[in-house]
Amino acid sequence: MSTALPPTDQLLYTPEEAAVVLRFGRSTVYELMAEGVLKYVKRGRSRRIRRSDLENYVNDLEPLPN
Repeated sequence: MSTALPPTDQLLYTPEEAAVVLRFGRSTVYELMAEGVLKYVKRGRSRRIRRSDLENYVNDLEPLPN
């Protein structure tokens, strides 16, 4: 698997690409999807995550208190 970041103008990400962008493990992204925390679209057997859903997920993260 490549460690290069996907292009920023990309509209849909595979779970593996989303993991790279978020700097999470691939299994963590799948867990977030299964829990309904990270939205995705499914076409056939493929799952894709919209760039806007990745941005919304990150924007909704709560910072740790100091």
